[in-house]
Amino acid sequence: MTLKVGALSAEKGEKTQGFVRVMDTNTMIPVTLINGSEEGKTILITGGVHSCEYPGIQTAIELAKEIQPQDIKGRLMICHPLNKSGFEARRPGIVPEDEKNLNRVFPGDQEGTLTDKIAYTLVTEFQKQADFYIDMHGGEMYEQLTPYVYYVGNSTPEACERARNAASVIDCKYMVRSQATTGAYNYAGLQGIPSILMERGCNGIWDQETVNLYKKDVYNILIHLGLMKGTMTETQYKPEDLVDLIYLNSKVAGCWYPSVNAGDAVKKGEKLGEVRDYFSNPLATYYAEYDGIILYRTSTLWVDKDGGIVCYGKF
Repeated sequence: MTLKVGALSAEKGEKTQGFVRVMDTNTMIPVTLINGSEEGKTILITGGVHSCEYPGIQTAIELAKEIQPQDIKGRLMICHPLNKSGFEARRPGIVPEDEKNLNRVFPGDQEGTLTDKIAYTLVTEFQKQADFYIDMHGGEMYEQLTPYVYYVGNSTPEACERARNAASVIDCKYMVRSQATTGAYNYAGLQGIPSILMERGCNGIWDQETVNLYKKDVYNILIHLGLMKGTMTETQYKPEDLVDLIYLNSKVAGCWYPSVNAGDAVKKGEKLGEVRDYFSNPLATYYAEYDGIILYRTSTLWVDKDGGIVCYGKF
């Protein structure tokens, strides 16, 4: 069966690399299509939904180079990166042409602005062909993060189970069943596609060690799903579920002084951090509502009113 996305196509046993145009715009998405010699599942991998989450982007680039048709049983679509203009502009979190967060507009709109059209293209050209979706993220330039993974919770029971089983082979300590309906992977889940969102790396930094860990995760998932042959690489951790996540936003704008780091275990009532004015006067102080684990926190000195400062969950 031919694998076709936009003007790109790969016949059985072929690998094609090029660009897929976003509808009637000049925006092009770098894409690799790999069509295995044997029939099997179709897997979608995206890096760079958020433009400065670099480890996931570089992982997608390296996977696109390394994987060959003879390595897989099925088909593989890789976007590397999806938000190309944001990546090139080094603008964290948004598509610069319209200042929208790509992960907040799914399923997109063919009559909308550029961000809406990118989302619509991903849904109609890529997701509709996918049997499983892997979305690679990390902490943005302003976020410190410990590795973890989300799996879809708003989907069919079978899709949720398949997503959780895939998440369980990732080398990290924590996984979270998403209850959200927004975002690329959650929208795919609403369509019955088992999907996960992986978080690894942070603070606008990438290094080969982090990318290698990310690649190990993806290869283990592809083996688990039956797309690749071989034995999964041994992992150091097996993720445990965290629940009742709190995404804490600041009530005021000001200078942010965290008291915890990503990966820390905290006790109920423990200080998470405080916001001060330019004269070091405290404006707001935040405390943990329960015993839990810090998944990520803002690492910049400034925080906006209603801006995220800490995310944590509990077992």
